[in-house]
Amino acid sequence: MCVCCCGSTDSVRLVHGSSLCSGRLEVRSNQSWSSVCEEDLDLNDAQVVCRELGCGAPGLLQGGLYGEGEAPVWTSELQCEGNESAVLDCRRSSSAGKTCSPGPAAGLTCSDPGGVRLVGQPSRCAGTLEIQHQGQWRPVVDPFKDWDLKSGSAVCQHLDCGSVVSVDSTDDSTDRPVWRVSVPCVKLTSGPRDCVELADYYKHSSGVVVVCSDLLPQPNISLSDGVFEVYRQGFRVLVGSDFTVTCSVRPQYPGGSFRLISDTEKPLNLTLTAVNHSAHFLLSSMGYAHRGNYTCVYHVDVYNRSFSSSQSPALYLTVRDLVTHLIIRVVVVHFLLIMGTISLFFYCRVSSLLYSAH
Repeated sequence: MCVCCCGSTDSVRLVHGSSLCSGRLEVRSNQSWSSVCEEDLDLNDAQVVCRELGCGAPGLLQGGLYGEGEAPVWTSELQCEGNESAVLDCRRSSSAGKTCSPGPAAGLTCSDPGGVRLVGQPSRCAGTLEIQHQGQWRPVVDPFKDWDLKSGSAVCQHLDCGSVVSVDSTDDSTDRPVWRVSVPCVKLTSGPRDCVELADYYKHSSGVVVVCSDLLPQPNISLSDGVFEVYRQGFRVLVGSDFTVTCSVRPQYPGGSFRLISDTEKPLNLTLTAVNHSAHFLLSSMGYAHRGNYTCVYHVDVYNRSFSSSQSPALYLTVRDLVTHLIIRVVVVHFLLIMGTISLFFYCRVSSLLYSAH
């Protein structure tokens, strides 16, 4: 039986583990699941996998612990930086025809998320506080308005969601089972689930809404137009050509804007409004002043506050000079013609000698 950690993602899963957050790692690509080689999984990759699955920090990385890979081997190697929100946001390199021999398929154990979650909002780092206790998920009640920024900070830290931004109460007029939590205990222990005092039914009870700073996923950056070619860890753009850098983010909140930053000779700091969760920055006449790293930052106003994402992975651009490129091509063509002529000469000479011998 396959056990998929948290069942909350269509791109990555852990199978054949003893809990929801452990098992052999498989990645979904082209509508099918593939195993990952143990040698291709490092701590940064594991952090992103555990985060995407809603689990805690990665613990044990061990191949073969959860059986040999039954699925085909994934032909790409993850190159996560560790702060991405999902595996699909990570860079990857292709290794067509790769096998895991002699190493086994990657196994991963993430720590228990601790039975604490924020629900009801697009981000896992904002929403109504719920705690799992005695096998049941219930919202936390705040009848005396005791919850403040310090207790909310313990929740954000527990969820690896940065620092607390706000803690508010929400009124709910329905009868429902809830958990009551000792706020002084939360402030001291930073383990909200260990501070449950009482389970009961409350009418017109007040819930707890927590908003943490790491609300937004890391944006993506790509080169979408222009005459370019892959060059080492980036792209080489033809000098004089126009090119477009695209910033995008997984759909979460509507609106917002993207900022494009560069460490080039003439640094860029451009802002465009997000349309369909992306923005396209058209840059004209590629020149040597454009060489350098480009990154995107996503901004959005929600909960009456402004939030900014972490920077995207860096996109490195360099220049391909047209004259130099043409000279290299001419040299290569002439070299091939000379080598072809020499080969033909020796072929004809050998054929002539063989014919004379007969």
